Amino acid sequence: MAANSWANRCSAPEYFLHATQRLNERSRWAMVWMVGFAMLVIATVVALAWYLDHFEQEEELRRRGADAQWLEQSVLFHFRRLEDDVARLSQQAALGHAPTLAQPGKGLHDPQPNGLLWRTPGTILTHTWLSAHAGHNADLPLWREHLQAHPSNRQALDTLLDITTGLRRSSYAGPMRDSSGIPGDTLWLAVPYFDGSRLLGNYLVAISIQQTLNTLLPPWFSAQQSVRLVVDGLPDTPQPAPAQVPDSYNTAISLPGADMLLEVSPLGPRSSTVPRVFFMVALLFLLGMLASLLALRQDLRKRRQVQLRLQAEVSLRTAMEQSASVGMRAWDLQGRVLYVNPAFCSMVGYTAKDLIGQKAPFPYWPAEHATHIFAEHQRIMREGTQPQGIEVQFQHRNGQRVDVLIHEAPLRNSDGTHLGWMSSIIDISERKRAQHLAQVQQEKLEASERLVAVGEVASTLAHELNQPLGALSSFANGLVNRLNSASINLAEMQPVVQRMAQLAERAGSVLQRVNAFARRRELKVERVDFTTLVQRTCASAQEGQPLKIQTILPATALWLQGDALLAEHLLANLCSNALAWAAQGSARQPAVHVRLSLHSANLILEVADTGPGVPPEARGRIFDAFFSTQTNGMGMGLAICRSIVEAHHGSITVGHDAILGGALFTVTLPASPTPPLSP
Repeated sequence: MAANSWANRCSAPEYFLHATQRLNERSRWAMVWMVGFAMLVIATVVALAWYLDHFEQEEELRRRGADAQWLEQSVLFHFRRLEDDVARLSQQAALGHAPTLAQPGKGLHDPQPNGLLWRTPGTILTHTWLSAHAGHNADLPLWREHLQAHPSNRQALDTLLDITTGLRRSSYAGPMRDSSGIPGDTLWLAVPYFDGSRLLGNYLVAISIQQTLNTLLPPWFSAQQSVRLVVDGLPDTPQPAPAQVPDSYNTAISLPGADMLLEVSPLGPRSSTVPRVFFMVALLFLLGMLASLLALRQDLRKRRQVQLRLQAEVSLRTAMEQSASVGMRAWDLQGRVLYVNPAFCSMVGYTAKDLIGQKAPFPYWPAEHATHIFAEHQRIMREGTQPQGIEVQFQHRNGQRVDVLIHEAPLRNSDGTHLGWMSSIIDISERKRAQHLAQVQQEKLEASERLVAVGEVASTLAHELNQPLGALSSFANGLVNRLNSASINLAEMQPVVQRMAQLAERAGSVLQRVNAFARRRELKVERVDFTTLVQRTCASAQEGQPLKIQTILPATALWLQGDALLAEHLLANLCSNALAWAAQGSARQPAVHVRLSLHSANLILEVADTGPGVPPEARGRIFDAFFSTQTNGMGMGLAICRSIVEAHHGSITVGHDAILGGALFTVTLPASPTPPLSP
């Protein structure tokens, strides 16, 4: 019986794992079917929505085509009917007979068989007979008013009479414009009458465009869409905003002498009821199916949670025992080892049989650190470990030292009784070696930086001292030659010696500035009057130069929050570079401009010259170290300038100056607010 009980206990986990695996497979396939069915439902809804939208679009296009055709035929029919009515009046007026048509605007219930436009009040503004020999002298004030209002009106009315005379048919003209050229509401119709080949005259009718539009549109049509009448491509009413004209379309009305467009705009969405009802019913069914799927998914999720909890209980012990990256060690309150995992055994080189039951001191403690580790061991038994853990050094069985990080957690049974401690031990030997390697690399990097700094200082000294030392050498050689030839007196020697003293003083100031620049490790940030600094630096840069720098500065002081020494070094380099290149251009009078302005809380410093400029292909490298466009240049001046500008959180660019035609260096630096005036 005991053997069977032990067999049952051994086989139960295996049976449970197999059952769990089968449950996982069934749950996975059920989830796949649910997701597939949900995607099918979503695709069906999308397809129905697309079909309904496509159907409504086709229905709207068909309805528009029918409405446009109806409008065109209806408008042309009524205008032809009006032409027939006016033709009768033209014949009667030409033959001197009394008119058989009633006056226009008698209403729709007029017993006379007249057209709709003739009977509707307000459509016909005026009418009269114009004989052929009368020219434009029609006995109508409105006709004469339109002739005199605008030149295009006379041209349109002349064309109207020419068409009726030459083509012997009715013609239209309009709309008539007012004195400012704005189209009005009047359209003229002329119907000629010929006696054989002789024109007897034209019957003129003035038609109101807006009233015609109101007359021709039935109420059922106006309730669904609005119509604007456009004559000769010009709207008779102001164009509404695009949002107020949804999906409008045009219908062309071709009248002899006048082209009209009817712009039709729906007054709201027009949709078929039956497809939408069908879509809503189908959508309700599909939503019901989707809700059922969600309920089923919720049930599967709960079952999955129970399954995961069971799996976690089973896998917890396995994960602790089979962990290959973290060493696990359990010991009781007396310090006796209760359990070690294979990773810990591999870390110290001892088997579990060698360690379980052992008490401190343990064999993997180094002899020289045993006292310290034992003290930490006792403290952990009393207080536990901190969240950051403790770092100690173990000794492998083969004598190799292993740096480890130990975290301790209380070990409790099911009723919460404290049984001991569970240790997690992480091998940090690689981390320690990486930290040591990083420290060595950092030391090498700092040494390299110091070498680079020495190189920059040497390059800066060579760059800055080249000109004053060269000039000093030239003056000294010239003076020696004059002294050897005895062709100079004391009066002539004095300015030469003074100039040599100035050059020596300038070289000394360069040494002081570069020395201070090289020794300084951090920026000395202070409020600097940048306007005064620019004036002072430009005056110093042009000493001993035949070319003078023209400064364009603001009347008020502009302030910079930065290092005054570095800012002066920046401007001195730019001015020296501009003075060297200014005379090499094609300008007759070489010049250098230094401009300072304030724009959007930034100081804009521009240094321009009349030199040949910087070629476009060299602008991308002009600020790189050791790149120079000068024959004897070292390529460090502009590189230092860029470093100074970037240290002040600014930018420097090079381009073409439109005024002087040479290079333009633009420096942008954050401006400091102007300090308040002292009381």
